[in-house]
Amino acid sequence: MLPRVSITDIDLALALGGLFAGIMVGLTGMGGAALVTPMLVLLFGVSPAAAVSSDVVAAAFMKPVGAWVHIRNHTVHWGLVTWLSAGSIPGVLVGSWIFSSVLATSGADETIRAWIGGVLVVALIAMLAKAYLTRRARLRGITQQMTGVDTPVKIVPTIVLGLVVGLVVGMTSVGSGSLMVTILLLIYPLLRPSVLVGTDLTQAVPMLIAGAIAHAGLGEISIAVVVSLLIGQIPGVIIGSRLSTRYDGHLLRWLLMVILAATALKLLGAPSLLSGVIAIVGVITVGGLMIRDGRRSRAAAAQKDPSAV
Repeated sequence: MLPRVSITDIDLALALGGLFAGIMVGLTGMGGAALVTPMLVLLFGVSPAAAVSSDVVAAAFMKPVGAWVHIRNHTVHWGLVTWLSAGSIPGVLVGSWIFSSVLATSGADETIRAWIGGVLVVALIAMLAKAYLTRRARLRGITQQMTGVDTPVKIVPTIVLGLVVGLVVGMTSVGSGSLMVTILLLIYPLLRPSVLVGTDLTQAVPMLIAGAIAHAGLGEISIAVVVSLLIGQIPGVIIGSRLSTRYDGHLLRWLLMVILAATALKLLGAPSLLSGVIAIVGVITVGGLMIRDGRRSRAAAAQKDPSAV
């Protein structure tokens, strides 16, 4: 029987962190566990094992909310969801088994911490590769019609992607968004951003439910952490999912990459000063770019409709 959680057990700072992570997930499809799990470990002092298990369970409750918004907006590719799940469900069960095997060893927290840091580095590399390929195509003037929920499915690479991501999620809780969205876009480069996000959120639901059930049996879940996260994540993912139909989250992805770089370095043992400098400089830079883009948008709108100024 799960322990009861009183109002005094709820951490409002953690709920605010969950709110930010939920908005990022709903808006970009990325950033859930990649933000939450390192946040639990580095900022709130939760053990890596408990952070992984608690985040898997919280995500299993949070992601269906975002998926529901996209299902209503008809921005889910059900063929991709089916074939990704065919790989991700067995993958997350195997990953959870590996996770449980490591828990029985000495130095388990250090091992899991290194796993999380390593996966964040892989996610960062994948996101940078995707950004580079997108920019190169733009500079070459390659313009093609974006595709939606009728995009043909490449079955074998899609199943393999689901299997690999499921394995990683079971071991670290990271990857259901940050890895999945990026690699999915490399396989389906013309998939519309809103469909990409909606498909990722929806495919993650059965995988995370399977992972949550597996992790629940390990006894590493903190119910207070899960509840605090969900208080912020559920409204956050609703807000982000609704915004995703009007904003592609381009600059927020760069912000996410900055955060991934800083947290990965810290988890892998880099000095706090180095991680802090990277995070501060990156956030200031991306914030400046967002302000610049906002001004340009308002100026363009004023030119089209001077009465709106």
